[in-house]
Amino acid sequence: MKISIITVVWNNKNSIKNAIDSVLNQTYKNIEYIIIDGVSTDGTIEIVRSYGDKVSKFLSEPDSGLYDAMNKGIEQATGDYIIFI
Repeated sequence: MKISIITVVWNNKNSIKNAIDSVLNQTYKNIEYIIIDGVSTDGTIEIVRSYGDKVSKFLSEPDSGLYDAMNKGIEQATGDYIIFI
């Protein structure tokens, strides 16, 4: 089974690295990792991009808040299960 893990973020450079590392250090290998960013201006985007293709999908665009961003993540997901962190 494929697991889609979605992280929704906006201007959180202090925590995004920990979230990404946590997902990438999982022992289960059939993971799709999606990060949805609300056009951060604090360096969050650069941190996410530094992981390259280790992040399956990265979308940074304006949204209408948390739930809009979560829905964008769901639209991108192709896994059998979806988890948000």
